[in-house]
Amino acid sequence: MKESLAELKTKLLALLKKEALKTGKFVLSSGKTSNYYLDGRIITLTPEGAFLVSNIILEFIKDKRIDAVGGPTLGADPIVGAIAVLSHIRNVPLKTFIVRKQTKEHGTQRQIEGPALKRGERVILVDDVATTGKALSEAKDAIEKIGLIVDRAIVIVDRGEGARDHLASAGLPLESIFEIKDILQ
Repeated sequence: MKESLAELKTKLLALLKKEALKTGKFVLSSGKTSNYYLDGRIITLTPEGAFLVSNIILEFIKDKRIDAVGGPTLGADPIVGAIAVLSHIRNVPLKTFIVRKQTKEHGTQRQIEGPALKRGERVILVDDVATTGKALSEAKDAIEKIGLIVDRAIVIVDRGEGARDHLASAGLPLESIFEIKDILQ
């Protein structure tokens, strides 16, 4: 029996609160300090977490014409792997990709890793947590350089620290499965 979106989100929220939320003093990738840290990879690198996140994101995008899903390394890596597998199982396969911070200087010298993407294809960016939106914005820029159309970004948690506004000003709508207030309650 297929679980509803609400049931999937309830299970994911419980996992996030139990496993991913850490309290203390942390410096975030944005340079900001915080009294909590939400490590989405703790969840997305587990079988249950990968299953829940990929199911939820596929539900979010099921009615959109999307050719591929990807995002900035490292937060997107396990998410796109799970989406690739689940989309194949559901017989609606999606290409997936990872965006490096910068172009590799060896081998194929690519910044975007994965199956060949074609100019004009529509993609969605994913990541575990958004704080300022910088990683997603940089990934968008790299993807647009090769002629892809970025439809939107989806994250597990929006920390509510400017990512939504920053990305909106760059023409990239941000959706989140949860907002940080959901986790901190």
